Amino acid sequence: MIDHSSTQSSGNAAEALARQHLEQHGLRLLAQNWRCRRGELDLVMLHADTVVFVEVRYRRHTAWGGAAESVDARKREKLITAATYFLQQESRWGKYPCRFDVIAINADGNSPPRLNWIQNAFET
Repeated sequence: MIDHSSTQSSGNAAEALARQHLEQHGLRLLAQNWRCRRGELDLVMLHADTVVFVEVRYRRHTAWGGAAESVDARKREKLITAATYFLQQESRWGKYPCRFDVIAINADGNSPPRLNWIQNAFET
């Protein structure tokens, strides 16, 4: 269940839910909340031999669009830049194929949150 008391706690709960979902599907955590001066990566996972940069988006209300729609062109550019920095800093992963996934979590009312895992959400 996601706690709605603050944006940060609901974001942390959404990331935990996303991580659990991905691990149940065989992905392995490499980094969480990895930060650099150009941005942050919510989750960096390994899926077989592919490094997966996962953006977790949570929306309590969909009046202004859902979680998936919130990953706009500006956000994608920030993710690509942060991923580039990650691969420079963590050079052992630099030779692996990479992809960008989005975990979109929408919660409306009292029903359980709906999680949508969008693999290869966008290309670089």
